[in-house]
Amino acid sequence: MDWIARAITNHLVKTISMFPAVLITGPRQVGKSSLLQKVGESFEYITFDNPISLRQAREDPELFFLNHSAKLILDEIQYVPELFSYLKIRIDEMRFAALNEGSPKTCLFLLSGSQAYHLMQNVSESLAGRLAILPLQGISYRERKNIACALPFIPNDNYLSIREKEDTDTEDLWSMIHRGSMPELVASDDNWETFYSSYVSTYIERDVNQLTKITDKVDFVRFLAAVAARSGELLNYESIARDAGVSAATVKHWIQILETSGTVMQLSPYHNNHLKRMIKTPKIYFMDTGLMAWLTRWITPETILHGAKAGQFFETWVVSEIVKSFLNAGQSVRDLYYYRDADQREIDLVMEIGRVVYPIEIKMSARPDRKMVQVFNLLESVADAGDMKIGDGAVINRYPEVMFLGKGVRAIPVGYL
Repeated sequence: MDWIARAITNHLVKTISMFPAVLITGPRQVGKSSLLQKVGESFEYITFDNPISLRQAREDPELFFLNHSAKLILDEIQYVPELFSYLKIRIDEMRFAALNEGSPKTCLFLLSGSQAYHLMQNVSESLAGRLAILPLQGISYRERKNIACALPFIPNDNYLSIREKEDTDTEDLWSMIHRGSMPELVASDDNWETFYSSYVSTYIERDVNQLTKITDKVDFVRFLAAVAARSGELLNYESIARDAGVSAATVKHWIQILETSGTVMQLSPYHNNHLKRMIKTPKIYFMDTGLMAWLTRWITPETILHGAKAGQFFETWVVSEIVKSFLNAGQSVRDLYYYRDADQREIDLVMEIGRVVYPIEIKMSARPDRKMVQVFNLLESVADAGDMKIGDGAVINRYPEVMFLGKGVRAIPVGYL
């Protein structure tokens, strides 16, 4: 399988130079351990998928550290919470020695984990202030195309002037959407059906069962499919519960598991004191459209393109790519929102960057027009109040060229993500 350069690498290298420990979190099989091994060549690699290493680390942490190098990559660290207090001790010893000797501090531990809930619990108790946390998702469009631009997607002049210098081709868009973003599938010809079938089984048996015991695996798969079918929609626990055949309380708990493992993300509604009658329910998005397609039984790129859910897949893919662009640049996605009011008027994505608000519509159409951006004037009350400045708006679409739809509003090809 060919190595695909990861866009987060520069940010990771910089972070390693600043912190004594770095944790990469994200869904199973998105390339966390491969990335750490590529970047941390001077570190000894240990995986807790190895039962011998796992047993020794759990039963005798001191002996475990004696048997290994001072600088370690610890893969799937969530399986060994016993080590966190020992990591703290070794980091503090290194810091004290560096202070006494006037030598530079070094990074001792590179960690990876697929289940952020337990990891965050242990980090907050043991490694607060000692560890940087970087979320990682699957292969992005830019990574597939070997595009060097590392900026987060923001629809302004600076971003567009830099991004237009590189590949913007999306002729294989629907194949990318269907194939998904898992490195193993992107970099090989492995069977799509077999991969995702095994992926879901492993995810349930290892990650999900670590947090909650699933008595009926079929129930959870049915729940996954119900959520996947609603990607890009308002999160409705009762509706999902009806389709999955479980309680709404169970759905709420299981959604939290999907979110902490990075399988889905919730997009919060944009609210401002000067906006009235806002919907307060979040929207939910799958982060991998390949998994979404497998769960909802869209078995080829052609069936997605010509099917009733094409717009839903397109929007999900666009949102996931924008999210990846922020994460890979080392920036938070907490300032990404959507807008909807009680009259059902909606803006697909609202970015609040600094004190500037960027409205974005996502349209599968290859014929963008001014009507698509009329909703942007709903944000004028925010600007009129002096709280925020309204930045450039955008319609992300399938037309192959950038063009203005109005003052400060462009149609931007999806290949510019």
